[in-house]
Amino acid sequence: MLIDFHAHIFTDALAPKARAVLMENSHGAYTHCTDMTLGGLLGYMNAHGVDKSVVLPIVTKQHQTETINRWAASINDGDRIVSFGSVFPHTDDYRRDIDLVVSLGLKGIKLHPEYQAFDADEEALMPLYEYAAEKGLIIVWHAGYDPIGTPPYRSNPHMFARLADRLAGAKLVAAHLGGQEQWEDVYDVLAGRDIYLDTSMASKYCPQALFEAIVEKHGADKILFASDSPWSDAAEEVKRLKTYNFTSDKLEKMFHLNAEKLLGLRA
Repeated sequence: MLIDFHAHIFTDALAPKARAVLMENSHGAYTHCTDMTLGGLLGYMNAHGVDKSVVLPIVTKQHQTETINRWAASINDGDRIVSFGSVFPHTDDYRRDIDLVVSLGLKGIKLHPEYQAFDADEEALMPLYEYAAEKGLIIVWHAGYDPIGTPPYRSNPHMFARLADRLAGAKLVAAHLGGQEQWEDVYDVLAGRDIYLDTSMASKYCPQALFEAIVEKHGADKILFASDSPWSDAAEEVKRLKTYNFTSDKLEKMFHLNAEKLLGLRA
């Protein structure tokens, strides 16, 4: 079984424009393996053996909150697609927005410090994080480098280390193996803390030895396979990870067992 914990899609109407804008923002660095529609993602999953995908929408303006979260709920099919919601970090009413996500049956929220213009460990956002955790939501952050950002980026392993300590016991996920292009710091300050790391884009860019060292120090039971579809190819990521020095038991944890546990799909 394979669960991809990090995928992006848009409505059929918005997908062409969103794809063009995001490709421009990446300065041509990324290609795409789907057309960023639900049908395109399902077609890719069927062709490449992906059993479930976790879709991670992002609310970039407060007025989008209800529309995006209701759309997210509408694509949850109880089988192949598990869509999270999102909230605007500097919302005027975080309880209202978190309650909406919960009421729609969404299991988590995705936050993106660069696109939503906030620092991951801002003190002002702690009440939002704490309330989301209290409601049982999984909190996923983009972590590290992003083509639209400039150094120092608005999220990094030091911030997530502080968040893991501050939000002990919460369901936290730092994408891109804890910090895209910041993996030495991930190993030094974040690995081993109580936070999940997803593998999106990481095996493609993180040196194999460092990737393996992070997993060894962090523990394979806190690693989630993820691609960042459509910007990285899940099939290629799986193929690459199978050549690394991981036992079959560790790969099973990363490929689906950890995600099933975090999503509440198994005990």
